[in-house]
Amino acid sequence: MSGHSKWNNIKHKKEKADAQRASVFTKIGKEIAIAVREGGADPAANSRLEALIAKAKASNVPNENIDRVIKKASGADAAQYEVVFYEGYGIGGVAVIVETTTDNRNRTAADIRHYFDKYGGNMGTTGCVSFMFTDRGVIIIEAENVKNEEKLMEDALECGADDINDDEDSFVIYTAPSALTEVSEGLKKSGYEIFSAEVEKIPSTYVSLSDPEQLERFEKMIDLLEDNDDVQNVWHNLEE
Repeated sequence: MSGHSKWNNIKHKKEKADAQRASVFTKIGKEIAIAVREGGADPAANSRLEALIAKAKASNVPNENIDRVIKKASGADAAQYEVVFYEGYGIGGVAVIVETTTDNRNRTAADIRHYFDKYGGNMGTTGCVSFMFTDRGVIIIEAENVKNEEKLMEDALECGADDINDDEDSFVIYTAPSALTEVSEGLKKSGYEIFSAEVEKIPSTYVSLSDPEQLERFEKMIDLLEDNDDVQNVWHNLEE
């Protein structure tokens, strides 16, 4: 779940990815299709496609599967996916933003609304909670791969990062969304191993759920959302 501890969230997502590889590639495949449609099939000339290929390989997706999706996305009969955001409140007033990639808005909207309703939430209109979140580039580097914290901070700032936080088992580097690729590539050239580099929606305030039953219902809703093949990302402001 995307909330307070970014490191724990991304570990959770990776563990899920390892257990549900087919579903994960379905999601990445849709992103690749959009990237190919908007920027072409050559990763050398399409940085977004290049990043998605790296993301697919990090999830152990075979090269032939990646090539097949790119080739299919380049064809005239390729599915026309679009990115659609849904917003609302989970149980207890937790703000939730869901990013989807879909070729059928009606199906996806019905699914998302059902998940909200089933677990005590309420799907709202566009903009109802997004004002509580700020888009930021987020780069994760595992602490065990960093020999010198001060040197990492210097290198990150020199590459154009805005800030860096020590999150126990990892270092979280923040950038402007437009600078994410440049900072990530700069750190790679400096010898750092990037665990992930994505634009995230960071909440400005957080909400706590003290009732265990409410917390359980909220977590079930998030799990259902993340398991849906149309859903790419789920952000919320639950204090974890």
